[in-house]
Amino acid sequence: MATAAPARKSREVAEAKQHSAQKTDPVPTEVRRRIDQGLEFFLCSFVEMSGIPKAKLVPSTHVDDMAVEGAGFAGFAAGDIGQGPHSPDLMAIPDFRSLTMLPWRKNIAWVAGNAFVEGKPSNYCQNLVFKTGVEPEFFLVRQEDGCFAPWDTADNAQKPCYDLRVLSHNLDICTSLVKHMQEVGWDPYANDHEDANCQFEINWTYSDALTTADRHVFFRYMVKQIAEQHGLLATFMPKPFHNLT
Repeated sequence: MATAAPARKSREVAEAKQHSAQKTDPVPTEVRRRIDQGLEFFLCSFVEMSGIPKAKLVPSTHVDDMAVEGAGFAGFAAGDIGQGPHSPDLMAIPDFRSLTMLPWRKNIAWVAGNAFVEGKPSNYCQNLVFKTGVEPEFFLVRQEDGCFAPWDTADNAQKPCYDLRVLSHNLDICTSLVKHMQEVGWDPYANDHEDANCQFEINWTYSDALTTADRHVFFRYMVKQIAEQHGLLATFMPKPFHNLT
């Protein structure tokens, strides 16, 4: 019995240290698990005021630095984010709750970052919480002789909204997008052909404003990537063609 006490004490100290490390670890256990399973890179991203997402590609070997200090950006060069040429760097500190694996590049994850300047939240990084949803619409187009046009020449009805025939021409892209959204834990519930030729919409369940905004940023990125895999281009412009709705 005399020798058991030191062993028990040593075990208790080790458990206390482990518990303390878990409490102070800036990287969630789930993120570390994904790294162990093959996650190699993070796209740490934020959105500047004109709506353009910015990002840095950070190797997972530096996840601790990114989690504590953030991914650094020269704010003035990053766009409309309230920074001047002599301003200190803007640091995007990842919100790992937004972590989204790229279904088409499974060793890379996208994560939304909150913008900080000199350790304080940027006035241009808003974090309002209320329930909201979006209905993002996009065109699938092709480039030919330096011009852009709707990719499907058979999609030429005067009123193409909800058209089954032309929706069927785009099942590969539309179903791939829905499956990818399901894979990353969203809840897509409808997909349709919209008012203009070669225009489509995918809907998913609403969430708090920040989560919905983060997902919308990733959705736009994902749609463009999947369109390129099919030899097409995707645009979210509301009216890219003057003669279409």
